[in-house]
Amino acid sequence: MIPFLITAGVAFLFYLLLVVGSGNILFWSWEELVAGVILALGIGAISRKILCRNKNFRMINPVRLLLLLIYIPGPFFVELTKANLDVAYRVITGRIRPGIIRLKSGMKSDFALIMLAHSITLTPGTLSVDVDEKTNDLFIHVINIDEETQKKTALEAEEIFSYMDLPKWIRRIAE
Repeated sequence: MIPFLITAGVAFLFYLLLVVGSGNILFWSWEELVAGVILALGIGAISRKILCRNKNFRMINPVRLLLLLIYIPGPFFVELTKANLDVAYRVITGRIRPGIIRLKSGMKSDFALIMLAHSITLTPGTLSVDVDEKTNDLFIHVINIDEETQKKTALEAEEIFSYMDLPKWIRRIAE
């Protein structure tokens, strides 16, 4: 019951932040408050095991949530922009050499691994294809892979994505 209430409460707060300034009860209308409660209860019922898995409440730490709010518009969007420019360059020049690589993520929690996989998949030119659940390794399809990287079998996340700070940020947020 506690994970449900915490997840619903956090969802309600995020909803209130999204619709702030559109009503007459403080900053919200009563219709928005009712809709927010209904949505928050639904989200709490569906996703209570994600935010508070196994009675682990570390993802409700305000510092972690603040880091998550900094991560998305900060480092993630910077890497997203770089990847978009790189993909546009490769499409225009035709310098594409696709391949699948095995990435040792080094992530300890499932949430961190999922965050890394989604961040990689949302970045143009890369796609998370599979996960080795025993070692938490990711198999990633990349749009361009150089010959020396293709010869290696498994690399650390920092070695392949040395230009990215995403794994470091994800470790700070989710582990």
